[in-house]
Amino acid sequence: MKTSIYLVIGVIFGITMFKSEAASWFRIYEMFQFQSFHMYGIIGVALGLGLLMTYVIKRFNVKSFYGKTLQFKAKDSGFKRYLIGGTLFGLGWALAGACPGPMYTLIGSGYVSMIIVILAAVFGTYIYGRLKTKLPH
Repeated sequence: MKTSIYLVIGVIFGITMFKSEAASWFRIYEMFQFQSFHMYGIIGVALGLGLLMTYVIKRFNVKSFYGKTLQFKAKDSGFKRYLIGGTLFGLGWALAGACPGPMYTLIGSGYVSMIIVILAAVFGTYIYGRLKTKLPH
């Protein structure tokens, strides 16, 4: 039953991504060329909602679907790791034309070439797992 909830949320997220054109390669290309505010607006709304929801979770002690209390742990803010990670993420996003969320949405929309992108993402995750002890965290 609990898996069904996540499946429904994922389907709603995918439909929202597709209908808002956030999964559109053209919209992503426009964003990287600074030709349109569309994607920046979507990202800004997502950031604002994320901040609001984090506040609500902390303020009202919201529990998870499993009834557990949600906790936020502070992390050190290593500028170097965010710079390197953000650059790699951005390069992958620009080359693939999609970040991880829309990759699955695009497959569901019939863009089967995204299977190659997902396989590359899985391979990159595997490489990270093998090298993570040698990387700055």
